[in-house]
Amino acid sequence: MTYLEFDFKVSPLPIGSEILIAELGEVGFESFVENDSGFLAYIPEQDFVENVFKEIQLLKNPDFTITWDAKTIEQQNWNSEWEKNFHPIKIDNQCMVRAPFHEKEEVQYDIIIEPKMSFGTGHHETTHMMLQHILNYDFEDKSVLDMGCGTGILAILAEMRGAKPIEAIDIDNWCYLNSIENVERNNCVNIKVFEGDSNLLDGKRFDIIIANINRNILLDDIPKYSRCLSKEGLLFLSGFYESDLKTISSKCDEYSLEYAHNLEKNNWVAAVYRKR
Repeated sequence: MTYLEFDFKVSPLPIGSEILIAELGEVGFESFVENDSGFLAYIPEQDFVENVFKEIQLLKNPDFTITWDAKTIEQQNWNSEWEKNFHPIKIDNQCMVRAPFHEKEEVQYDIIIEPKMSFGTGHHETTHMMLQHILNYDFEDKSVLDMGCGTGILAILAEMRGAKPIEAIDIDNWCYLNSIENVERNNCVNIKVFEGDSNLLDGKRFDIIIANINRNILLDDIPKYSRCLSKEGLLFLSGFYESDLKTISSKCDEYSLEYAHNLEKNNWVAAVYRKR
């Protein structure tokens, strides 16, 4: 499959990038890689239409300056770029996230990820902090939902920490397929991967829900997360900035989800809530 890469320059940051990413995600853009001046956005060439930007309200806002360039990327070139730029990382000296072509090191949890076009390699602040939360909480025999699973990395570590059963859900077909590959690659047996959104959650119950998405989707789905959580169950949320924490926590409080604590890295936040 051929993708279009859009290099967006956004000012002011970071709020401009956050809003624009949310809007682009609603019109078919699948993956985003943030950088110092804005972000790269990817969409299948066959899904792109020129007038799609007319639907992006932020582009009409005079308070923001946004420019972009576009180019075509062949899928094989994308994978080659990942291999050149994807370096292994360690989380708290307990967990290593690496690609299949990296050397294995002695750690308690060794996760092998083939990222392809999916979000979630551990390099982004939000994924890194969510991995830290999973390392710091008891997952033994806990039923877990990984919502917006990306590469499946969070569900994989949850299983390594003893969780079962686990459901991993992503609306993006590429992420769905990539998660299945990574689940198999890491010999996980307690994870079921589904393609879809929060509408798949009706009638289900979990001890722990993990959702690393974005602010707007989280705010829409918090009521569903609350209904699916067992009493005293835990909700891990990330994908938003420190400035959004009050809004997220207020919404959670409306639905009997009590703020516990949060991690923060470069203004990104990963917060934990407990079902009252």
